[in-house]
Amino acid sequence: MMLELDNCKEITNLKTRNSSFNIQKLVGGDSVKKIAGSLISTLLILLGSESCSWAMMRSLWTGASGMAAQQLNMDNISHNLANVSTTGYKKSRVDFQDLLYQTLRTPGTPIALGTTVPTGIQVGVGTRSSAIQKIYKMGPLYETSNPLDIAITGGGFFQILLPDGSTGYTRDGTFKMDAEGKIVTSDGFILQPEIVIPSDAIDISITPTGSVYVMIAGEVDPSEVGKIELVKFINPAGLSAEMGKNILKQTAASGEPFTGEPGSTGLGELAQGFLEMSNVQVVDEMVNMIVTQRAYELNATAIRNSDMMLGIATGLKR
Repeated sequence: MMLELDNCKEITNLKTRNSSFNIQKLVGGDSVKKIAGSLISTLLILLGSESCSWAMMRSLWTGASGMAAQQLNMDNISHNLANVSTTGYKKSRVDFQDLLYQTLRTPGTPIALGTTVPTGIQVGVGTRSSAIQKIYKMGPLYETSNPLDIAITGGGFFQILLPDGSTGYTRDGTFKMDAEGKIVTSDGFILQPEIVIPSDAIDISITPTGSVYVMIAGEVDPSEVGKIELVKFINPAGLSAEMGKNILKQTAASGEPFTGEPGSTGLGELAQGFLEMSNVQVVDEMVNMIVTQRAYELNATAIRNSDMMLGIATGLKR
C-alpha cells in the first residue's frame, strides 16, 4: 500500500493514538480528507503491524509462498511420473510446514482482573517445503527370465563400486556382464562383492540367499563363484540421490550401512529373473497433480484479491 505519509514515526502515532491532529496533518483538513484519514487509520489498525511493514499486505507474500510451495510440489509429481517405468525407483513426497506467525495478541494476556485472553491473535505468513522424502515401499515385480536380472523381495540395497572408489547403493537389479565376466550395472559399475562369471559357463543360478552358481560345460555339478551381499540403513530416506543413475550415496543422515546375507533380519531375499518396478502409482500422482494445481490457483487468487484491496485503499486519497 503506497500512501503519501511522512514517516514511520507519524504512522505509529496515528495507529496508537488515532488523533485527529495527526490525521489532518497527514491527509489534509477538509471534511473529505478527514473521512479518508479515518479510513486509513482503521486499515492500519486492522493490518496490525508494529512498524512500516504494514506498507504491503502480508497476504501478498503469504500467497506467493503458497505458489512457490505448490510449484515445488508439481516439480516433484512430474519427477515421479517421469520415473514410472524406472527399475527400482522409489517415489518422493514433499513435506510442508507453516512459517513464523506474527503475534498481534499473545494467548493468556491479562485483560481484566482475573481474566486472560483465551486464544490470542496470531497471523501466519505462509508455508515452505521442509523435506522431500523417498517412500521405500516395495514396487511390483516383473518377470524377465533374464538370469542376471535380480529383484530384492524386501529391504536392502545392492552395493556398487563407483569410479572414484566409493560405494553406491541401488535397488536396480538390471545387471550385465562386462568383457572380463564381472557382474556390472548398465553403466559398467561393478557389483560388490565382485563376482566373475567364467567364460565357459553355460548357465547361471542365483539362490534367494545370494549364492551364485554356474554350470561349466562338461561338468556335472554347478560351481559356486561368489555370493551377493545386501546392505541396509537405519534411515534409508537419508540417502542422497544426487548422483542419479539409480544410485544412492551414504550421508550422515542415513547412518552407517549394515551388511548381511539376503533373507537375514531386515533384508529381503533375491529373486532371479525378476525386476522390481517403480512404486509410483499413476492414479495417486494424477490426483495429487489436480490438488496441487487447484492450490496454486487459489494462492494466485489470494494475491489478485489482495492487489484489488490495495487498489481500493490507495484510491481513498484523491
